[in-house]
Amino acid sequence: MTPTRSILGLAIVALVGGSASLVGGGLAGSQAPPAPNPATKNPHLGNPQSIRSGMALYRIKCADCHGLDASGYRGPDLIGVMAAGVSDERLFQTIRNGVPGTDMPAAREFDTPDDDLLMMIAYLRKIGTVAPAESPVGNVENGGRLFAAQCASCHRVAGRGGAIGPDLTRIGAARSRAALIREIRTPSEWIAPPFETVTVVTKDGQRIRGVKKNEDVFSIQVMDTRERIQGYMKSNLRDIIYDKTSLMPVFDPGRLSDADLNDLVGYLSSLRGADLSVR
Repeated sequence: MTPTRSILGLAIVALVGGSASLVGGGLAGSQAPPAPNPATKNPHLGNPQSIRSGMALYRIKCADCHGLDASGYRGPDLIGVMAAGVSDERLFQTIRNGVPGTDMPAAREFDTPDDDLLMMIAYLRKIGTVAPAESPVGNVENGGRLFAAQCASCHRVAGRGGAIGPDLTRIGAARSRAALIREIRTPSEWIAPPFETVTVVTKDGQRIRGVKKNEDVFSIQVMDTRERIQGYMKSNLRDIIYDKTSLMPVFDPGRLSDADLNDLVGYLSSLRGADLSVR
């Protein structure tokens, strides 16, 4: 498990809703009793030493996406999720199993002991005893118009829009409000690996700028700004420039007022796509 990938995942907001069972038994019709969920009787709840250990584990494994105070960054606001009523059992299963189709890996893939997960939950319960104040939602209808005018050429929602930027169909379940604001105002602060900017320079001097889709020792595949995916053998290139600047423009207050930003974020926060349940 790497520090850059949170084991609490980007789709954890879905824990609050849905009816999918997290502590199921075996195959349909099996008479085997379901395995007990370790979080049902968490021995670390309220234990100061366990909470300190859970804090250290959380900061190493989770804070990059969810923030040091668990109020959200690239990943959801975990304090708000717990305040909304998610159970420890559901939280434990989500951490352990991950969420397919998102950036959330399964802790079991990294041989993370269940006891470590229980200590992190004890820490989160400790810091989540006070629910955060709700943020203003903004004018969602106006936010939708702003999105159509300024964002849809690069971003897709429900199958409509551009493809050079991330699909935002479920962005409201994957990003906190604070993260959305940061990514709109300062898009180069963090760039997801599938959307890293690259410029390839051919031997005749042609420059193609776009997002890197695939790369190995011998070749590189790029989606250019016209959304054409092109592959190049590195032996046929003069240079490959890895750019730390996002293709997404900076939407500073001169380009997008604070009021319009509030409305746009309100619209994006409403995009939750289909229900995300843990399997």
